[in-house]
Amino acid sequence: MRDFSADHRWLSLNTATVRKQGDLVAIIEACACHGIRAIDPWRDQVANVGLERAVRAVRDAGLELSGYCRGGMFTSDAARRGEVRDDNRRAVDEAEALGASCIVLVAGGLPQYSRPGSAASKDIATARAQVDHAIAEMLEYAREAKLPLAIEPLHPAYAADRACINTTRQALDICDRLDPGRTGALGVALDVYHIWWDPELVAQIARAGRDRLLAFHVCDWLVPTKDILNDRGMMGDGVIDIRSVRAAVEAQGFDGYSEIEIFSNDWWARSMDEVLRTCIERHRTVV
Repeated sequence: MRDFSADHRWLSLNTATVRKQGDLVAIIEACACHGIRAIDPWRDQVANVGLERAVRAVRDAGLELSGYCRGGMFTSDAARRGEVRDDNRRAVDEAEALGASCIVLVAGGLPQYSRPGSAASKDIATARAQVDHAIAEMLEYAREAKLPLAIEPLHPAYAADRACINTTRQALDICDRLDPGRTGALGVALDVYHIWWDPELVAQIARAGRDRLLAFHVCDWLVPTKDILNDRGMMGDGVIDIRSVRAAVEAQGFDGYSEIEIFSNDWWARSMDEVLRTCIERHRTVV
């Protein structure tokens, strides 16, 4: 396993971690000042500053992109299928312009939550089938741009409103169906917050192998968790054995960034400088 104690070369910042402290350009500038070499920006943050300005800021700072958040939210009623397709194609175009290494996909839950205005449904099996179909359609477009798609399984607590793909096994089943040749075009983004509890985790990481491990995200699970969405912990403040998960991922040959992604009302209330300094320290001592 790689030794992160001497530097933070392999730290990437998911820009949601400091989304309340400044716009994307300010975040990029702060990362450059702190010697953070990679980011994973969110589409709304790119839209707020404009794609051209975002591309220029990334280039001028010399940053890499460990991913682009997010594509997906595939589930909808029939009237919105075209909207879903076009939105995800725009995500590919944006990611290509920014030079992202992959697009992180959050599948979407029941259609009325994934695409507001869709007819309400309680049929999660149909939602999951729709995710398969929509990823297959997006994959054709993404292949042309040579942009890998990374399915991110989310904790089961998000099954209704955010993602009906909830385990690494489910995500890899989709990969096997849609990319049986393991071409590198489709894989997984594994976030310890969502998968740490899974008794099959280590076996599924081994099943993924190097070619399907496209992104690795870290934070911590607090006990108690006050808000399932916005009370994630800084690494070391919770109960996840982060190093054991990283060891399993790196045992498969993963040598990419450990991407810090923290949705937290607590950390959003602090200065950007404090958050970034803490991220760097915990990357060296906990991750």
